[in-house]
Amino acid sequence: MNQLSSETFFSALPVFVDFEGVADAGNYRSLPTDWALATADIVDSTGAIEAGRYKAVNMAGASVISAILNALGKHDLPFVFGGDGALVAVPPSGIEKARAALSAVQKWVTEELQLTLRAALVPVTDVITAGLEVRVARFQVNPNISYAMFAGGGSSWAEARMKEGLFAVAPAPEGARPDLTGLSCRWNPIQSRHGDIVSIIAVPTGSGNNDAFQALISDVVALAGGEERGGHPVAAEGPQMGLSAAGLSAETKTAPKGKRLQHRLFILGQYLLLIWLHRLGLTLGSFDPRRYRREVAGNSDFRKFDDGLKMTIDVDPERLRLIEGRLEEAARAGVCRYGLHRQDSALMTCIVPTPLGPDHMHFIDGAAGGYAVAASRLKQQAVATPAVAAMP
Repeated sequence: MNQLSSETFFSALPVFVDFEGVADAGNYRSLPTDWALATADIVDSTGAIEAGRYKAVNMAGASVISAILNALGKHDLPFVFGGDGALVAVPPSGIEKARAALSAVQKWVTEELQLTLRAALVPVTDVITAGLEVRVARFQVNPNISYAMFAGGGSSWAEARMKEGLFAVAPAPEGARPDLTGLSCRWNPIQSRHGDIVSIIAVPTGSGNNDAFQALISDVVALAGGEERGGHPVAAEGPQMGLSAAGLSAETKTAPKGKRLQHRLFILGQYLLLIWLHRLGLTLGSFDPRRYRREVAGNSDFRKFDDGLKMTIDVDPERLRLIEGRLEEAARAGVCRYGLHRQDSALMTCIVPTPLGPDHMHFIDGAAGGYAVAASRLKQQAVATPAVAAMP
């Protein structure tokens, strides 16, 4: 693959528009070998969640994506938000910028959120040497937004090596700050409308029965798809506007220390203006707050494939019983391991390059632990053979 096609890999990928396509091998392409995987997560996120710091954990995870996208000046890179961490695939021209961003965001998370973020930058060539792949698909949520899906086992391998301390990126010196322009959290918790907000992670066991795992994914997606909007936690008209003290504090800390009061007032001013325009049914130039809310609902990332299925969905008790039964059947058959966590609401963390454009991105996680708690329950099902992602 030549340099030009390597650099433009993700934007040149064909898209699929039905989420069931995550189980179709034909939608995936191998990530170029000169790319790298930037991966990071919160150490002891379970403890932070037990202390009620859900918003800070999600903000830290999304900050990894925001910092790298801003550092590279691109918003069309393959990435995945994992609740308490994230993974971003970066092209060769952006590897050192990504390293600097990871370094700075670690220091920011430590000093401003009082959490510990570990990070690594893993060359794709090392993944391949280990006998795995990084395969990427491009799921088009709507004409304005596409999200990356990962398969082949490479992203899970990179995360595992990071947790072992390999390929580590050291934190920057004291006071270093990443560019987190656009990172925000200005929405109320999203209450379940049907029964439960359920965060689900299902990964293959490495038994080699890829067909059975693909069938499981198709079945779970189809079961969730029978719910309103496929189980989407956000209503079609968009989430309820709200600015919590925790959210305001976290977003204020994205600004340099000398400009925080100014940034805090700017956030409050923007929020109050949005509320005023929405209640009066007014627009401001090309900005229509009601259309923006609908775009937020349409652009939200509530389900993904990252070497396994991850979903945060709003489902009724009977549908949840069917989904859990199908997962349990597959677990007993040695096809998968899974973790599932119920809660009554979801949280949204956002990356908004500009509210005037339609390409703002919104990440959904459960409001009471979400993916982090589901992952801890998945680990309890761990078997001697480590999970290796089935190839969709």
